[in-house]
Amino acid sequence: MSGITSYGAYIPLHRIDRMNIYQAMGWLNPATMTRGEKAVANYDEDSITMAVAAGIDCLNGIDRNEIDGLYFATTTPPYIERQNAGIIATALDLRPDIQTADFAGSTKAGTAALLSAYNAVKAGSAKNLMICISDSRLGKAGGSEEENFGDGAAAFVIGNDGVIANLEGSHSVSYDFADHRRAEGDRYDRVWESRWIRDVGYDKFIGEAISGLLKKSKTDIKDVAKVCYPCLYIRDHAKIGKGLGLEPGQIQDHMFTTVGDTGTAYSSMILTAALEDAKPKDKIIVASYGNGSDAILFEVNEEVEKMKGKKRGIKKHLEVKKDLASYEKYASFREMLPIDIGIRGEEIAFTQVSMAYRERKEVLGLVGSRCKRCGTPQFPPQRVCVKPDCGAIDEMEDYRFSDKKGNIFTYTEDHLAFSFNPPAIYSMVDFDGGGRYMFDVTDCEPGSLKVGMPIEMSFRRKYVDRKRGIHGYFWKAVPVQE
Repeated sequence: MSGITSYGAYIPLHRIDRMNIYQAMGWLNPATMTRGEKAVANYDEDSITMAVAAGIDCLNGIDRNEIDGLYFATTTPPYIERQNAGIIATALDLRPDIQTADFAGSTKAGTAALLSAYNAVKAGSAKNLMICISDSRLGKAGGSEEENFGDGAAAFVIGNDGVIANLEGSHSVSYDFADHRRAEGDRYDRVWESRWIRDVGYDKFIGEAISGLLKKSKTDIKDVAKVCYPCLYIRDHAKIGKGLGLEPGQIQDHMFTTVGDTGTAYSSMILTAALEDAKPKDKIIVASYGNGSDAILFEVNEEVEKMKGKKRGIKKHLEVKKDLASYEKYASFREMLPIDIGIRGEEIAFTQVSMAYRERKEVLGLVGSRCKRCGTPQFPPQRVCVKPDCGAIDEMEDYRFSDKKGNIFTYTEDHLAFSFNPPAIYSMVDFDGGGRYMFDVTDCEPGSLKVGMPIEMSFRRKYVDRKRGIHGYFWKAVPVQE
């Protein structure tokens, strides 16, 4: 039977206490005060980079050549016309002869992509399909969405072999319900009255979808170990469960007070958290929300035990965080403030699109070369081996550095070059197993780096050329977070 064969997740390192937001902007609308904290993408992160991070977590221990397709679900795609899934697939160094597709338009696009992948695998048109689900939505300053929206991503592989959770059934409801909306050209979400969203949206749609699933699959709610569903309103989250006849222990934690409403990724991240603690024979229901709801029933099997400790998932990401105490820094990260970037920051070199295509594996996939004669890895890829006593010519094979760890050989803090989070930090990295290259360093504070410090690679946004509509991506070094 087809189902989930692997899972992964990503939560940005930065968190902001919602009280910091309220203290800065609560004067505008005192009723927006919300408890807890939310995850905040760094200035060089977006829905694509977070999807790649979740994908890397999901692919840990999996042969990437076995992936036959990649679906990407988001409501915040960097590109409207240029397939975002293609960028992610290249960054993950997947085969080029795969199917890629973008799913958008609703926060239930993640479960729509998951169901589409399941149907394709079940029909036999693919053996293994990957789904990356990510969102980084922006709320207007002083509005409730600014406090509610969090950033994050989840990823799954759907296949027939090594299944950890069989997909037993699904039920969907669809309504043209305009609670949140963004038209072309809108940067911020537009939202309707909260009581309407709560009473008619969340309370009705999620309950209707789950009840329909239980009836269709002939499942007793008492036999379900965990039910995963999103809700902006904590009291109503419990109310939905009570209306379905759930005991408190059957309801998976909503994560709203620790991560926030991650939009398209929300229900999938809750599902990932449930899978981390799942036991064989557990039945798990996940329901999404957005213009209706998709409810999906899974039954966990013995293979889930093999995943224990192999993924960062939700738990390990929640354990490691960095407080973002400054609302002003948060606002500048999200480009809500027109800050002075200086003369150096204003100049963005023209992106050579043809060269970017030819060097896509090197730039997006961080793929270098390894000498077949002596085994020396090198980046960028070379025709002539860099090892002095080898010098082999055109005897190279592809070698992926993105999943390799390394150590800092030397580093520099640059207080002259512009950075949204100064100073700009660069490091020469020695990779485990060989290879050396210089990278920007992110997710670290000035004075925190040391020679020999372990690092790993993270796919990040290098620049945004708004004049030409180009989002440039490359890999940066990140200190390994314990």
